[in-house]
Amino acid sequence: MDNRPALPPEIARRRTFAIISHPDAGKTTLTEKFLLFGGAIQMAGQVRAKGEARRTRSDFMQMEKDRGISVSASAMSFDFKDFRFNLVDTPGHSDFSEDTYRTLTAVDAAVMVIDGAKGVESQTRKLFEVCRLRDLPILTFCNKMDRESRDTFEIIDEIQENLAIDVTPASWPIGVGREFLGCYDLLRDRLELIDRADRNRVAESIAIDGLDDPKIAEHVPPHLLDKLREEVEMARELLPALDPKSVLEGHMTPIWFGSAINSFGVRELMEGIGTYGPEPQVQKAQPREIAPEEGKVAGFVFKVQANMDPKHRDRVAFVRMASGHFERGMKLTHVRTRKTMAISNPVLFLASDRELADEAWAGDIIGIPNHGQLRIGDTLTEGEMLRVAGIPSFAPELLQTCRAGDPMKAKHLDKALSQFAEEGAAKVFKPTFGSGFIVGVVGALQFEVLASRIEMEYGLPVRFEPSQFTSARWMAGEKAAVEAFAAKNKQHVATDNDGDLVYLTRMQWDIDRVERDHPEIRLTATKEMMV
Repeated sequence: MDNRPALPPEIARRRTFAIISHPDAGKTTLTEKFLLFGGAIQMAGQVRAKGEARRTRSDFMQMEKDRGISVSASAMSFDFKDFRFNLVDTPGHSDFSEDTYRTLTAVDAAVMVIDGAKGVESQTRKLFEVCRLRDLPILTFCNKMDRESRDTFEIIDEIQENLAIDVTPASWPIGVGREFLGCYDLLRDRLELIDRADRNRVAESIAIDGLDDPKIAEHVPPHLLDKLREEVEMARELLPALDPKSVLEGHMTPIWFGSAINSFGVRELMEGIGTYGPEPQVQKAQPREIAPEEGKVAGFVFKVQANMDPKHRDRVAFVRMASGHFERGMKLTHVRTRKTMAISNPVLFLASDRELADEAWAGDIIGIPNHGQLRIGDTLTEGEMLRVAGIPSFAPELLQTCRAGDPMKAKHLDKALSQFAEEGAAKVFKPTFGSGFIVGVVGALQFEVLASRIEMEYGLPVRFEPSQFTSARWMAGEKAAVEAFAAKNKQHVATDNDGDLVYLTRMQWDIDRVERDHPEIRLTATKEMMV
């Protein structure tokens, strides 16, 4: 890695990252404040606020606005100081895990948000494991310090134990809950104080000369100051010092403390992302990896969002640029079909506003409107047949049969479901035997989301009914063997949206039976999303 050439300055200033957290840890609020400090929006909306203030910029689907949860991962670009941040928002709700897993293949780092009162929660653990698989560098923000939260050392211990990663404090909180005054910035020896009067104002920062500077006493009451000095001394002795190389390798995470809703600690975190976060990284691909500094453009689709604009029935493929300098109007090769596509109206996302992207560099995320040509896992290049590897598709854990409320409209349902399948929102299986569709999802809430979207975007009321099947596995093996097996087991076989054969099972016993009696057939729970 160390002998690679320096990146062109325009690429080197890119920081592409995702925010991961348990629901309610404050991720959407933090995203808003990033945009506020990046100058992208004037007033940050809060998810649970009333009326006008409630229109958060990063949630654009009706259901998200109603429920106060982020369902689809949106991407946003904005400048902060000398950096260009590309922030990919991930759904924190456990039912949307697959979308989140895929989003993490498109970023170079993750910001983990933890609730100061709750510590490391189950969903955080799951997402963290995915970051681990990819050795993603992780920066941690401990939020909600203005509420009653746990002891700072306890929070750090819990992260170290649960997630097996070294934690180094970048700041140290002064007081908690009502007494929370702000933080001591350990990296730059400054006192950062919270401004409670105006949530959208940046708090003041006071330069001091270490913790013994008498100036501190003007701002911090004696009982909190004694505690701060004692804790910082302990922290410096007990916890490892910040090692930038270790952070980039994913072995250490710096932690900042703050309160996103009060705009506190956010700017320090952003400076940390700029200083310690990775520049655009090499992407794994077949037959060779793609380096960001290469002159030729390459990028891959990690998400497809249908009907972003219900008036136009369009689909937007989110593409992570892996190399080169892309310019609007360029002709790129769509590797799966070997066809050339002219990319004439690529969009950049500034929260829910789209604007035409005249150019993009490696590390950026652009949206390409299309009518279904682009699927998750597709690679676009300037001619070389490269395929980005490792975008997984997971076997669904819940299956239900889907029927149109009006039998005359079954054909429209077919179209609606195949759109959602391409978007990656659900798996859609067409059984070889019998009628209807079997829809598979990773979490139960997704059925509600699908039903509400099919009704809203297609005007089709649908019913989801229990299915006799509980899981699906893709079938692999010699073509003749797979076909012979499929012909014998018609009532268990379906095809997915790409036309691949799937074996539907009622219980684990079905899977064991196939493995025992048909060693020539392999049943797999994941499928790489490419052809």
